[in-house]
Amino acid sequence: MTVPIVTFFNTEGGVGKTSLVYHTAWMLSELQRRVLVVDLDPQANLTAAFLSELQLGQLFETSDASLRSIFQAVKPFLKVGDLGTPSTVNVTANLGLVPGYLALARFEDALAEQWGKCLGGQEVYRAFQGTTAFWAIAQEAAKAMQAGLILFDVGPNLGASNRAALLATDYVVVPLAGDMFSIQGLRNLGPTLKEWRDGWEQRVSNYKARELDLPQGLMEPAGYVVQQHEVRLNRPVRAYTRWMDRIPSEYRSSGLGKSSFAGVNVAEDPECLAMFKHYRSLMPMAHEAHKPVFLLRAADGALGSHGKAVQSAYHEFKLFTEKLLVRIGLDKPITDGD
Repeated sequence: MTVPIVTFFNTEGGVGKTSLVYHTAWMLSELQRRVLVVDLDPQANLTAAFLSELQLGQLFETSDASLRSIFQAVKPFLKVGDLGTPSTVNVTANLGLVPGYLALARFEDALAEQWGKCLGGQEVYRAFQGTTAFWAIAQEAAKAMQAGLILFDVGPNLGASNRAALLATDYVVVPLAGDMFSIQGLRNLGPTLKEWRDGWEQRVSNYKARELDLPQGLMEPAGYVVQQHEVRLNRPVRAYTRWMDRIPSEYRSSGLGKSSFAGVNVAEDPECLAMFKHYRSLMPMAHEAHKPVFLLRAADGALGSHGKAVQSAYHEFKLFTEKLLVRIGLDKPITDGD
């Protein structure tokens, strides 16, 4: 049985996607869920959030690093070799990380080339091996640490690497902000995922040999999350509210392929998994302490009103994570026998 994969994806940058993955992974660990996080964004910001300066130095600055990133696992494929095995960093007893790497962007051209070759020909096996590399590597790493869930963090684009990541994905969570860019991102996202899903079905149906295990390419929508939803000081209140009001209808029409409708606001929309505040004063503390905002303590500087904000953050992320587990059918505890 394969381990389900959830990808947090939007073509708009700056909506707090990486921070959302980071905090969700930590909360899953708090809830005693074994989770593997795979950093597939070439910027590797998620990896920088999890790892110490010493570990980052080992990863980025030495040729024979003891930490093997996701790029080091796919790098042999670029030289007509087989896929390698990355390191899994044990962040907690329940949380593992497959580190990202800045050079992962070099895999983009290879993935673009293999996509076309998956339609048939003498190199079809290698084409499928490359196209499903992220899925195969993540599954192997998850099973090694007995994880029950995998989270992907990807960059904000519609390139070949993200296509490969989404083909590996069972459920998609869309982080949004209350602005026109999120609406445009939704309009790009839905049709693109459908195109990728249809293209994958065509390629799999033509692949008669089936020497490889393949992902299903489900990309089921799990819902959306509105980040930093308070009215921003540099944005007129009326404009912010107008874009927020359009999110439920746009998500249904573009994300779900259903008829759009008016009259439901974000707070009442069942497709909205959470509306998170921007914990502005807590974020610098969290970065300094190298931990999520909801695990800050008095020793980290979370005193008085900051302490109350930490408690509020814990409650909000716990509710979101529990709702996500229900959406993807993992609301029941996973035992070793499952």
